Amino acid sequence: MKNQPASALIPRLSAMMFLEYAIWGAWLPILFPFLQGHRGFSNDQIGSMFAVGAVGAIVAPFIAGQIADRLFSTQRFLGVLHLAGAVLMWQLASIESYTGFLAFSLLYSMLYCPTMPLTNSLAFHHLTDGQRQFGKVRLWGTIGWIAVGIAMGQWLLFVHTPSGMDDAAIAAAQNAGRADAFKLSAILGALMGLYCFTLPDTPPQRSSGQKVAIAGAFRAVSKNPLLTLFLLTIPIACIHQFYFVHTGGFLSAFQSNAAGAINSVFGVGGGGLMTVGQMSEIAVLALVPVFARKVSRKSILVLGTLAYALRMALFAYVHEIPLDPIVTLVLGVALHGVCFGCFIFLAFMIIDEEAPTDIRASTQSLYNLVIVGIGVIVGSLVSTKIATWAQQGGSTLDYTDPDQTRRLFSAPMWASLVVLVLLLAFYPGGKRASATT
Repeated sequence: MKNQPASALIPRLSAMMFLEYAIWGAWLPILFPFLQGHRGFSNDQIGSMFAVGAVGAIVAPFIAGQIADRLFSTQRFLGVLHLAGAVLMWQLASIESYTGFLAFSLLYSMLYCPTMPLTNSLAFHHLTDGQRQFGKVRLWGTIGWIAVGIAMGQWLLFVHTPSGMDDAAIAAAQNAGRADAFKLSAILGALMGLYCFTLPDTPPQRSSGQKVAIAGAFRAVSKNPLLTLFLLTIPIACIHQFYFVHTGGFLSAFQSNAAGAINSVFGVGGGGLMTVGQMSEIAVLALVPVFARKVSRKSILVLGTLAYALRMALFAYVHEIPLDPIVTLVLGVALHGVCFGCFIFLAFMIIDEEAPTDIRASTQSLYNLVIVGIGVIVGSLVSTKIATWAQQGGSTLDYTDPDQTRRLFSAPMWASLVVLVLLLAFYPGGKRASATT
């Protein structure tokens, strides 16, 4: 496969990434408003729902990484996981009980979460120059997220936004219509499952050391720079999850008063407008590999951490900034590309540089545990607890209330600044540390 020219290799892997992240992007931005506004779940229940959805990321390094590194061809394993996941995702559109939704979310997470690091490791396995080519492949995951987000926004606008009704009735109709996002995700998951069986063979790697790949991954992570990177990623991942819990509903609350041109492009419901962040992500993903050849890894990580703090500051003080609120929010959303590209995406590159070849899939899975495992679980529980505190006794969170907004988003803003100080103090400098052997 590595002998194939890039013209034949990259489009196949790009299509894989497009479907992989379209599946996730269809439902994640709309989950909080759907569960609160349509299902009527409490903040604590919603926090548990987001948290249990990350259990699969905890299982992934111990099962998925071991299977892909030692036992089973990656592309076939991906196909089975996605086909089974599509069946579960279709059911989430109609499950009304809290316990039922919780149980199916748990099962789905155990199938879908392992596929993210496995698509990364599959791509790195076949690319001849991972540092230069991976960005071109991975950005198609971002394009998939954008496409499905705008599609759902338009679907809500034209199918689930009744005319001649008051704002409350329109919001209720849109909240109910968000159930269609799960059906769209299921269809995309089935397509991805079938497509995976057409991908080039990615057999298990021959081990030069330990039979249990995850044990080697833990050993690699116990050394710098991976040790510091993993520890700092825990709070960053929580802040990252805070953004995805609240931003869809936050934007939706302001879109009713937005210019018609904005809604005509992005639709309504918040999810479509959130794709502005993925649009900026495309530019950043294209630039990071270029800058990574000239600028230290630490400098790029600092830039990403600053972007996290600035984005939350714009959200927290949107009512006090002398700009149209929707303009301020779009600027904040656009910073998502810098946040993701200059921290999380760069981290995957660092892992590919530092982890031994025969345990890279397990090390990528271990890092994925931090992002969509620990980060999602802790970030979800904290973000919904902060939402309850920000409400100050109110029955639901009101994103248009200046006091509630300031309380809600200032917490992750200050947390980002703390991470920045720790990053400056403890992450090793230089372009990169010596590769682990």
